[in-house]
Amino acid sequence: VVCLVAYHIFFMLFVWSYWKTIFTLPMNPSKEFHLSYSDKESLEREPRGESQQEVLRRAAKDLPIYTRTMSGAIRYCDRCHLVKPDRCHHCSVCDKCILKMDHHCPWVNNCVGFSNYKFFLLFLAYSLLYCLFIAATDLQYFIKFWTNGLPDTQAKFHIMFLFFAAAMFSVSLSSLFGYHCWLVSKNKSTLEVFRAPIFRHRTDKNGFSLGFSKNLRQVFGDEKKYWLLPVFSSLGDGCSFPTCLVNQDPEQASTPGGLNSTSKSENHLFPAKPLRDSQSHLLTDAPSWSETAAKADKGKVGMSNPALTMENET
Repeated sequence: VVCLVAYHIFFMLFVWSYWKTIFTLPMNPSKEFHLSYSDKESLEREPRGESQQEVLRRAAKDLPIYTRTMSGAIRYCDRCHLVKPDRCHHCSVCDKCILKMDHHCPWVNNCVGFSNYKFFLLFLAYSLLYCLFIAATDLQYFIKFWTNGLPDTQAKFHIMFLFFAAAMFSVSLSSLFGYHCWLVSKNKSTLEVFRAPIFRHRTDKNGFSLGFSKNLRQVFGDEKKYWLLPVFSSLGDGCSFPTCLVNQDPEQASTPGGLNSTSKSENHLFPAKPLRDSQSHLLTDAPSWSETAAKADKGKVGMSNPALTMENET
């Protein structure tokens, strides 16, 4: 009875999280990131150069974006005609920009991004537990198969196949799940591991990391009762993210709500673009993450922004 109850619990959670991963539509940038009709016309009319730079700078002036392309240009998608939010990338399979895109997964036939990343993690966790449970309960019969302790029927070959399948999937799933647990702890996506985000002042592979606890809360939310359930509880809207930057952009003089000017004397200057309310509270407890950023950036002096050049990135 205990084995049957445990089996069906793991199976139900596995199917639930798998279903949510597949059928949750990837979130796209909101309308504020799309260029207006006049800006589109200006961008198409002007030759590549300072004129287009000015159009993009004007469009992105009030947007919560900190990252740039490798050449220092504002990240613009010429297929979707929008200024890309931070951590947003254009998926060539879906042919649209995906918020906080991690990768396009052929196993679920869907993009894994901000809207379903928690579901994807739970899918990996519960599928791993499901396979481990099957392998553990089948182990004694698998041993009896090799010691000729099973009746001579066709069922014993099913037992052998079941154990091998569960064991092999457990090995592969444990590797993938461990990798994504590491990504969550560092607040990185798979794309950001291969190409670190580039901020105005420099490239910073840990630019979005706020410490293990806050990184975990960004994905799973503040309410622990929802952490193990495939229900959406991630913080924010996928368009803006807190950063651990210590060099403020000289183009922006204002500071985000909830942060006072005393941080200047401590040399912990935060990005000035406005954060969404659902994530801004992650910055209120500054010592928990600013110390990490200070160690990484100790002795470095802020640099002025590079000249922005137009670059289409897909």
